[in-house]
Amino acid sequence: MLLSHYYKEVVEAGCDEAGRGCLAGSVYAAAVILPPDYDNPALNDSKKLTDRRRHALREEIQRDALAWAVGVVTPDEIDKINILHASFLAMHRAIDQLHVRPETLIIDGNRFDPYIVGEGLPDAGRQLPYTCIVKGDAKYQSIAAASILAKTYRDDYMDALALEYPYYDWQSNKGYPTRKHREAIRIHGISPFHRRSYNLLGTGELELNFNE
Repeated sequence: MLLSHYYKEVVEAGCDEAGRGCLAGSVYAAAVILPPDYDNPALNDSKKLTDRRRHALREEIQRDALAWAVGVVTPDEIDKINILHASFLAMHRAIDQLHVRPETLIIDGNRFDPYIVGEGLPDAGRQLPYTCIVKGDAKYQSIAAASILAKTYRDDYMDALALEYPYYDWQSNKGYPTRKHREAIRIHGISPFHRRSYNLLGTGELELNFNE
């Protein structure tokens, strides 16, 4: 049974990302604020759920949450600032969009770039307190909910790109470094959605066609 909240008697947002280890596509993150004492026993780490179950839970989360949002950072941005900071920026962009403003954050993982409330929002310039929780998506319902939203919205995005770029098998691998994906890169070159800062062929040297 996942816990409802980490902090007590404050408005808490759980955050998680999807797509950090992919060779292609944007990184997605979600932030979710659940009601006090919320309990959905079906919530779990998105990686432990089937695609069908994740999408069904997405509907429940969006219906039940006090607030939720998804943030996106593009492959070009990833190449400029690196994937770690891009993952945190995607979380920041999700938090920016929440129509209920959180007082604290719980973050899946062991690192985070502190979130400063943006200009035009209540308490602009304030840094929100946060706690990083390793495997938090298997411990806290709001982080699990965020993992499900980030994963499903990113999967839908990669499925749409797969129709435009069928060589890479994105409908199956979602941009992750499978053998088929890397072989397609070797044969066809890269797409505009590949992350050029990554070792795309899985070798020590990159010999790629950077045509767009």
